[in-house]
Amino acid sequence: MPPRQRLRLVLVGLGASVVPLDTAVNIGFPDITRSFGLPIQMIQWVVICYVLTYASLMLAFGRAGDIFGHARVFRAGLAWSVAAFLLCAAAPAYGWLLFCRFLQGIGAGLIISVAPALVTGLYPESRRSRAVAAFTMIFALASAAGPLIGGALVNVWGWPAVFWFRAPLALVPLAFFAGRSDAITAPRRDALDLVGAVLLVSTISSLLLFINEVPRLGHQNWSAVPLLALAAFGAYAFLRHEARFPAPIVDLAFFRELSFVAINLASVVVYLTSFSVLLFVPYYLVRVVGLRLPSAGAFLAASFGGAIAASPIAARLIEHVRASHVALAGAALGGLGLIAVGGPNIGPLADIPLILAALIVQGFGVGLFQVAYTDAVLGAMPQRDRGVAGSVAMLTRTLGVVGGATLLTLLFNTFEASAVAAGHAAPAAFVAAFRSTLHAAGGVSILSGLAALGLAKTRRR
Repeated sequence: MPPRQRLRLVLVGLGASVVPLDTAVNIGFPDITRSFGLPIQMIQWVVICYVLTYASLMLAFGRAGDIFGHARVFRAGLAWSVAAFLLCAAAPAYGWLLFCRFLQGIGAGLIISVAPALVTGLYPESRRSRAVAAFTMIFALASAAGPLIGGALVNVWGWPAVFWFRAPLALVPLAFFAGRSDAITAPRRDALDLVGAVLLVSTISSLLLFINEVPRLGHQNWSAVPLLALAAFGAYAFLRHEARFPAPIVDLAFFRELSFVAINLASVVVYLTSFSVLLFVPYYLVRVVGLRLPSAGAFLAASFGGAIAASPIAARLIEHVRASHVALAGAALGGLGLIAVGGPNIGPLADIPLILAALIVQGFGVGLFQVAYTDAVLGAMPQRDRGVAGSVAMLTRTLGVVGGATLLTLLFNTFEASAVAAGHAAPAAFVAAFRSTLHAAGGVSILSGLAALGLAKTRRR
């Protein structure tokens, strides 16, 4: 790659990294609840306002990038994010912080909807898998660095620092790309489907809110049912509208191919099951193994480290082996890693190397799958729709994480309640539920990899 292109890759990666660096906000949760005098359960809205916004807008923004130019949308996202980061850091009250997180979600949606298209545009199409690997490495590295950076910043400057430290990171690529006419991708003359965008946003946001409310279903609390009805109606109206609109946001013909649907569903499942690492492993390491929180955070970074190591290997494999086989191997390895983390002999301090190795294997598997899956989606759709294709890949990841936060918690609570009912003390019940949940998640991940075999029928373009 020429030095000029390499510089652009670094700058696009730096700009895109402000989104996965949001993992730093999790470290600021205790300080946020203390500063605003909040009960712990209220902190979930700091996540919901942000994730709900960018997840529901990604596809529409991806189409906007395909129409108006990916670099232009990327610049808009960087500029918007700089303002949102500073507003979040300056929020005087919890309500203002939530509103500013909504604004931050808009910026994140603009950035990550077109970032995959920008990165792949820097490589020849024959080396697309290497572009995907580069983007995967950037995303994993930033996700791993977020908690480490956030912990150090919060310790000195408090929770606002987890927001404002990303403003200069976004300003650097923004300054480089500002005013440049040599955009990486050229715009085209199509009408943006505003009605379809509104229907899509309402459908995805209603679905994500419903998933978040699932734990409260029953016990005479059916408040989530209208959200499901709204999501179903929105999906029906969106599909009807898109079938008639001459330039739809998403070409529905791709979703009539079983292989395309299978690999996207497999992606949701893989990310759903792998979220069990972030959700439960920190508690296990602190409560059972006895590690301090900084050490537990370093252990979690091992999973991201595995994904970083897997990315270039996956790119080279895809050049010689069917992407479906790479995806299957990734899902299987990720599942085996989860099963090993919840293995029968963990617990004593002496088993720390085994847990570390299992986390690396799990992350390595997810890295293989992510590169193969993203390459498959980008290859299945025309280059002119590269913004939408990248947004589809990012959306399935988000749906999996949101679903994992809800469904895995329900599963864990069920296993824990069964252990308590069987006479186990609370610590033993926690360990039993942890093991059972990780084993179940690992098994489901392995099974989902079988769906990735549908990639064999996906036509590369």
